[in-house]
Amino acid sequence: MRKATLIFFISTIYCLSTNSEDRQHRRLTLEQSIDIAKEKSLRMLKLEQSLKRAEYNLLSATNSLKTNIDLSLELPRYSDEVRTREDSSGISYYSFKQIQYEGYLTIRQPLPTDGSIFIQNRLTSYDDIQRDLRSTYASTRIGLEQPLDAFYGFNRIRSTLKRARLAYEESSKSYKRAELNLIYDVSSAYYNLLMLQKSAEITLLDLERQTDAFEISQNKYDAGLIREVDALQMEVDLAEAQSNHDIALLNQSSAVNSFKDLLGVNLHDSISLKSELNYDIVIISTDLAVKYALENRLEIREQEIQIELQKLNIQQQKAAGMVKASLNAYYEKLGVNQEYNKSLFSSVGDSYGNYSDRPSNYGVGFSLRIPVFDWGVNRARVRETESHLKQIIYTKEEVQRGIETEVTTLVSRISSNLKRLQLLEKNVKVAEKSFEITLQRYADGDIDSQALSLERNRMNTAYTSHLNAYINYQLSLADLMRKTFYDFRNQALIE
Repeated sequence: MRKATLIFFISTIYCLSTNSEDRQHRRLTLEQSIDIAKEKSLRMLKLEQSLKRAEYNLLSATNSLKTNIDLSLELPRYSDEVRTREDSSGISYYSFKQIQYEGYLTIRQPLPTDGSIFIQNRLTSYDDIQRDLRSTYASTRIGLEQPLDAFYGFNRIRSTLKRARLAYEESSKSYKRAELNLIYDVSSAYYNLLMLQKSAEITLLDLERQTDAFEISQNKYDAGLIREVDALQMEVDLAEAQSNHDIALLNQSSAVNSFKDLLGVNLHDSISLKSELNYDIVIISTDLAVKYALENRLEIREQEIQIELQKLNIQQQKAAGMVKASLNAYYEKLGVNQEYNKSLFSSVGDSYGNYSDRPSNYGVGFSLRIPVFDWGVNRARVRETESHLKQIIYTKEEVQRGIETEVTTLVSRISSNLKRLQLLEKNVKVAEKSFEITLQRYADGDIDSQALSLERNRMNTAYTSHLNAYINYQLSLADLMRKTFYDFRNQALIE
C-alpha cells in the first residue's frame, strides 16, 4: 500500500512538472501579438492553402502550353471467345484465340493559336494462336489540328490562362486583405484586453485609495470627529470598490481566453500585455489616403477583374454564333508484317523495315460549321452578357465613391480622436492633483465623505475616458491601414 501511494505521488509530481514546462508566460506587445497570429491563427492557415490552390491552378494553366508526352501500353491482352461468321451459306461459329500487344507514344505541342502539333508512334501486334499467324502494324504520324475560328473568334487556351492569372491575383489580394483584417482584429482584441487590464489596475488603485480613506474615517469616527453615518458610508464605498475590482478581474480573465483563441496559442499559457499607453502623433493627408485606397483596395480590383472576365464571356458568347472552321492535316509512314510461325521481335523489326517499301499516307481536311437560324437565341445571350458588363462597371464606380467617402470620414475621425486624446491626457493629470487635494482636505476635516466620493468618481471617469480615447485613436489608425494598404506610422506601403 505504501509503495502504490509513493508511485502515485511521484507520478502526480511528474505530471504537474510536465504541465508547468508546457505552459508559457507571455508578456506581449501589439506587434508580438500580430506576429503570433500570422503564424498560428487558423484563419491565416486556411487562407494560405487557398492562395496555394490559386498558385497551383496558375501553374497548371501555364504548363498546359508546354509539350506533353503520353504513353499507353497493353502488354499483353489475351482473348478466347466464340465468334460468328455470316456468308452466302449462312451463319457459322468458330473458336478464336488471340494475344494482342499494343503501344502508343504521343508527343503533343499545344499552340498559342488554340491548336496543336503532334507526333504519334503506334505499334500493334496480333498473335492468332490457332493459326500461328502473327500480324504486326507499325506507324509514325505527324499531324496538325487547328481550329481557324480561334483567330477571329474565341481562343480557349489564352482565355484559360488569363482566367488563371486573374484568379491568382485575386487570391493574392484576398490573402493580403485578410491579413490586414486579422491585424485589425488582433489590434481590436489587444486593446479591448488592454482596456480591461487597465480597468483592473484602475479599480485596484481606487480600492487602495478607498481603503486609505476608510482608515482615515475610522480614526476620525473613533476620535468622535465625524458622525456614524459618515463612517458607514465610507464602509459601503469600500465594499463597492472591492466589488468593482473583482468584476474587473473576471472580465479581464474572460477576455484573455478569447485573445488566446484568436492568436492560436496554448490556452494554458498565461498572457499579460505591456500596458504603457504610448502613442505617436500621426499627421495624415486626406488626398494621399484616398489615393492609396483607390489604388490598393481589393474591392476595386475585384470589380476590374470581373469586368475583364465578363469581356471574355462576351467574346465567347459571340463566337458561339460565328462560323466555325478547322484545319486538320497529317503525314504518316507505316509498315506491316504478316507471317506464320514468326516471333514477336522479328515481326516488329520486319514491320519497321517495311516502311521504305510502302508509300506514305497523308491527308488534309477542312471543315465548316455555319449557324443558319436560331431565332435570335445567341444574339439575346450576347445582349445579356453585355448588360451584365455595364452593371459591373456601375458597381465599380459605386464602390470607388464609397471608398473615397469612407476614407475621408476615417481620416477626420483620426484627427478628432487625437485631439480628444491629448485633451483627456491633461484632464487625467488635473483629476489626480485635484483628488490629492480633496483627500488632504478630508483628512483635515474640511469636507465630508460625500465630497471625497464625488472627487474619486470624477478621477475614475477621467482615467476611463482617457483609456477609451487612447484605444479609439489606435484602432482608427489600424482601421486606416487596412483600408488603404498603407502604414502611415512608418510611411510604408503594405506589400
